[in-house]
Amino acid sequence: MRVVHVNTYDNRGGAARGTYRLHSGLRQHGVDSLMFVAEKETDDPSVFALAPSKGLPGRLARRARRTLLRRRFALYSKTRPAGLYPFSDCRTEYGRLLVQQLPHAQLLNLHWIAGFLDYGTFFNKVAQHTPVVWTLRDMNAFTGGCHYAMDCEKYTQSCGACPQLGSSKPNDLSHAIWRQKKRAFGAVPDGKFHIIVVSQWMAEEVRRSPLLGDRPVSIIPNGLDVDIFKPIDMRCARLALGIPEHDRVVLFVGPLHNKWKGFDDLREVLGREPALGDVLLLSAGHGDRNVGWNDRHLHLGYIDYDRLLAAVYSAADLLVFPSRYDNLPHTVMESMACGTPVVGYDAGGVPDMVRNDITGVLVPPGDVAALGSMIAELLEDEQRRNDMSRNCRSIAIEEYSLAIQARRYHELYQQVLERENPH
Repeated sequence: MRVVHVNTYDNRGGAARGTYRLHSGLRQHGVDSLMFVAEKETDDPSVFALAPSKGLPGRLARRARRTLLRRRFALYSKTRPAGLYPFSDCRTEYGRLLVQQLPHAQLLNLHWIAGFLDYGTFFNKVAQHTPVVWTLRDMNAFTGGCHYAMDCEKYTQSCGACPQLGSSKPNDLSHAIWRQKKRAFGAVPDGKFHIIVVSQWMAEEVRRSPLLGDRPVSIIPNGLDVDIFKPIDMRCARLALGIPEHDRVVLFVGPLHNKWKGFDDLREVLGREPALGDVLLLSAGHGDRNVGWNDRHLHLGYIDYDRLLAAVYSAADLLVFPSRYDNLPHTVMESMACGTPVVGYDAGGVPDMVRNDITGVLVPPGDVAALGSMIAELLEDEQRRNDMSRNCRSIAIEEYSLAIQARRYHELYQQVLERENPH
């Protein structure tokens, strides 16, 4: 069985890391798995990158498409609110190039393909003869361009008057993209298109979608290498990071500038909750260290080395994950595998992993007071944290190991291919 995973990147961002982990797990499981990406950063020979033509006609064609797409989006440059997730068109500058260069496969597994896969070309050509499984890393597949709809439900109709574009027009860019996706998906025969989601929350969102709600959906959580993400002696981890052994440490992992990831909420909590005045904030992710916090903040920057990340998780008493919109974040899973309990918002797919008083505690989204109170409460109760820590590690091994994820995908691939060739 040869499976080709299509993702925009192989090592940039959570979706890329999740895709590459699955690809590696499948190869360990005996599946002939390849990755096809727009931009390759690893030196893995099983990962292939698109090779755009360097000739003048090819460069001019890509430039023309790129200019057209930018002009479509530029109409909203002055109205689009700041601080949002990306907004992605369903057409790309590559056009037919991806289809022409795709490695041969018995089955294709799409992942996060923004800016890479051209929907119209792909679903009208490739998906006609090759079964497609799509692992949804966010909501973009079934919206008019946004990656998380926030509180908007217009994707359940046909988009338009998009709040993320700052638009009041029903026939705006979001509506045009939604209709283009509808035509593209409609060209795929029944039985050749299967959706995989990684959380219960995303499954419900897909079922509400007029674009994908009639397609078969399977829930397979993300996986990770539990032999890399594992508990490290806290004293050793703190010594390596220069953290005093007896400090109370809370960890934030993610971009500091994305308001939906909740760093501002955590900063507010630590600034106003008296019981947290001596806490050391440890953070890792994109963003400037100078974020208006005091000296009790150690920012490590973006870390892409998993063994170092395991030490970072192990150095913390708690991971705080105040994201208001997320699917099944790797950050939470990694923390659990390292035995670090989680406090966060009850939103998206996070409740699949953070089970109250078992692996952590969740509070209502945006309830900063409750978030601060729960952080303080758990920091004062070492026995409760220790119990949660054991549960975190146990559940990570039993439910989220890479081997379990690879087996589940392999079984689904076999079912899809058997339906394709019943004899």
